[in-house]
Amino acid sequence: MKTSRLEAFSDGVLAIIITIMVLTITTPTGASFSNLKPLIPKLLSYILSFIYVGIYWNNHHHLFHAIEKVNGGILWSNLALLFFLSLIPFATAWSGDFHTQSLPAMVYGFVLLLAATAFVILVNIAVKNEGKNSEIGKAVKGSYKEYISIVLYGIGILAALIQPIISYVIYFIVAMMWIIPDKRIEKNIHE
Repeated sequence: MKTSRLEAFSDGVLAIIITIMVLTITTPTGASFSNLKPLIPKLLSYILSFIYVGIYWNNHHHLFHAIEKVNGGILWSNLALLFFLSLIPFATAWSGDFHTQSLPAMVYGFVLLLAATAFVILVNIAVKNEGKNSEIGKAVKGSYKEYISIVLYGIGILAALIQPIISYVIYFIVAMMWIIPDKRIEKNIHE
């Protein structure tokens, strides 16, 4: 099977996720800057989540540019990734409403952890399907950034027990690690 249907479906789901996230932000109760102040935590939560969804879209695009064919394992692991990403709007809204509370910060991190784990599984299944000497196999060989991210998410989840803002800073740091698209795939495909 070619990747085009999977890519189109995934793009649609990610677009819906972003739409749902923005719809959870209510309008201010008045027309002054002071009315915007209570919305700042929700806006910051939305911005971080938008960056995360953008990162996943970007890296998903690069990944499937390198994959030549899909199988059932890739389809199901991609669905798992989309499922965990579809929880981001819930985690975003909750953490935006209760940004000083531990549990919403932990849940936000747990959703990020699950999505990152699903992406690693998707990549591993793709490499297994295509072979270690394939474009994707060569591109992701020796990668540790994914595993560092997973560890940092775990630390962020635990940090929320001490101070939720620490966990959000950790989640932001991980996002900044990924803000530039994964060049390994681009480099190996275009050589």
